[in-house]
Amino acid sequence: MSEIAISVDNLSKAYHIGLKEEIPDTLFAAARMWLNRPLHNLRKLARLNTFNDRDDERDLHWALRDVSFNVDFGEVIGIIGRNGAGKSTLLKILSRITEPNSGRAQISGRVSSLLEVGTGFHPELTGRENIYMNGTILGMRKTEIDGKFDEIVEFSGVEKFLDTPVKRYSSGMNVRLAFSVAAHLDPEILIIDEVLAVGDQAFQNRCLGRMSEVARSGRTVLFVSHNMAALRRLCTRCIALENGQVVDDCDADQAIDRYLLSMRGARSDVVTPTRLGTVTEVKLRGEAEPLLKTFCPARIELTIEASQRIVDPGLYVGILSQDGERICGLDLKDFATAEPIPQGNRATMGFRIPKLNLSPGHYMVEFHIKDMASSTVDQIDRMWDFEVVNSKEYGNRKSGKWFGHLALEAEPILPSGTAQDDP
Repeated sequence: MSEIAISVDNLSKAYHIGLKEEIPDTLFAAARMWLNRPLHNLRKLARLNTFNDRDDERDLHWALRDVSFNVDFGEVIGIIGRNGAGKSTLLKILSRITEPNSGRAQISGRVSSLLEVGTGFHPELTGRENIYMNGTILGMRKTEIDGKFDEIVEFSGVEKFLDTPVKRYSSGMNVRLAFSVAAHLDPEILIIDEVLAVGDQAFQNRCLGRMSEVARSGRTVLFVSHNMAALRRLCTRCIALENGQVVDDCDADQAIDRYLLSMRGARSDVVTPTRLGTVTEVKLRGEAEPLLKTFCPARIELTIEASQRIVDPGLYVGILSQDGERICGLDLKDFATAEPIPQGNRATMGFRIPKLNLSPGHYMVEFHIKDMASSTVDQIDRMWDFEVVNSKEYGNRKSGKWFGHLALEAEPILPSGTAQDDP
């Protein structure tokens, strides 16, 4: 048996854009269109899966172009990229929902796909009826559904509404039931698009736990998500798409790091003026040197040119992981009261951190500038990146996901016992 579960070879998919059917405005034009319709339909049929040389590239949008990769059995692969990068189109081709224009994709094994909320659900049928219908569509026998019915219902948490038509379900209830059916199919290959964002946090955690179980069981998973923390937790490898092409295919941590850096690199360096003023400078550095080091003093400073009198200045600084998780925040008002900033003046404010208790790695910082007197809060619409490196006090080990974001000072307790003397 081949070790390859999914093989994608030079896959391309294009869509026509900006083409509209001509609407006849005279009887003669309508008759001509009616007479030409058979020939028109034959041409459309011939062009269903391919585009000929007469197609203008300006009328085509290439959702995927020459995408190639292999997925081995048992791998858990993340698909990442900006909106419109081609992620969902790729999964639809792999799920046999749409056909490519060129190239091919081969899948070995039973596939279960969850690409859109409530896919395969009939709004007039009850939750109970849709479990059986959706399970059948996904390839389950009735005896299989009977055996897993209670487990599916319990996982979804919609017991109370099981005999209610799903048209009365919320989007969250829909996705919970749909995921429950797909997750209990026991497929060899599970394909999931970004649908978990619809559910609440508790259900998302249950879904991630279920996906972890599926991954540990040796089955193959393709997972599209913008939740980088979930991708790091679940995936061993990530494929990054940009403008329909593969730009990265490597270890999950490396691919996510590069993707997030490219996202931040795409931000403009020009700071947008806020209601209170214009930020002219931001400093993120160690106190004694430019580098930020674990356990060493650090400074976070912002300089603003006030466009109006700021009567009661305030500043919030949020430190986030590169996955967007908020690690901590500092509010100037918790420490001191600042003097007013006159209109047109420049003022620098921020924080001195005596010991930076962050593990080595990449982080982001965000700023909210405030005037407490007028209850004005301006969130600056960009973030600044910084990197924390090892210090001598911290040691030389490489920081990893098992050590988290915080670096704690601790004293070791070494093994001790009643050692017996050698005879």
